Amino acid sequence: MELAETIATRLAGIQARIRAALTAAERPLDAVRLVAVSKTFSLDHVRTAIEAGLHDLGENKVQEALEKCVATATLPVAWHFIGHLQSNKARKAAAAFDWIHSVDSVDLLRRLDRASGEAGRRPQVLIQVNLAGEANRHGAQEDEALQLVAAAQSCQYLELRGLMTLPPRSSDPETARPFFRRLATIRQELLPTLDRPDRFDQLSMGMSHDLDVAIAEGATMVRIGTALFGPRRAALKRATIPADQ
Repeated sequence: MELAETIATRLAGIQARIRAALTAAERPLDAVRLVAVSKTFSLDHVRTAIEAGLHDLGENKVQEALEKCVATATLPVAWHFIGHLQSNKARKAAAAFDWIHSVDSVDLLRRLDRASGEAGRRPQVLIQVNLAGEANRHGAQEDEALQLVAAAQSCQYLELRGLMTLPPRSSDPETARPFFRRLATIRQELLPTLDRPDRFDQLSMGMSHDLDVAIAEGATMVRIGTALFGPRRAALKRATIPADQ
């Protein structure tokens, strides 16, 4: 099966799952944004996904993503950074990404704000919350996240839009439900403290194996890689398509 047909078929299946989950939760059918996670996949995959109708692409490494951002600059796509962002990469990230899902420190927040002003950009940002307290996972602890949300309101160039989390790894999607539910509760608890509660409307949670549970608990963005592109590649296969095509 050709790449375009494969991605189109997989996308149709994912969209059907999303619609079914939204219907079961009695939520509007347009309530969830599908972010296609293209990390380790080539520009051919990215372009094919865009041609299939996907307009939100996610990456977790700045350098790999920058090449794809440049190559798709004239295409209708919003780029999301979903991985751990080191403070020394804030300048590049602010200039390239429309959404940054993984803000987890005040230092990173401040650097992103300065860099966004210098680049003339207004990235949409989410605070990543490590609800399980896992030492091997990035993200702010819950009390730190509250401080981050407060600090974000003083930023001049960043648009604070919501929260993101990664639950502990498990083959059983149901084990993620308490973490998704808690993130939704935290968002609700924060709304009265915000200058623009109407803009704090995003919950980035749920991936290929647990998107149904995430949507049931209020996800507005699901980050889908494997179900769309297939198993991760060990290394990025560079595309030979010129950036200006």
